Amino acid sequence: MIKKGLKVLVLSGRDKKKEGEVIEIDRQNNRAKVKEINMVKKHVKTTKEKKGGIFSKESFIHLSNLRLVEGKKDKKKEAKK
Repeated sequence: MIKKGLKVLVLSGRDKKKEGEVIEIDRQNNRAKVKEINMVKKHVKTTKEKKGGIFSKESFIHLSNLRLVEGKKDKKKEAKK
């Protein structure tokens, strides 16, 4: 089971064979955000509080396109160190 904070490998898409850490999960739609994977450009309009521009941010990727690299066994090894 893929959870927040675990390391995953991308199996398909433009970021194929890249690894990253899960930062957010959407269980209803079976999607997850992975750090620095599936980056998209977001155009933001200028407001009184924030400066506008074009920003890069992570987008959701389907869970079927991810494979767990770091499991419970690896976490136990890290805890012992």
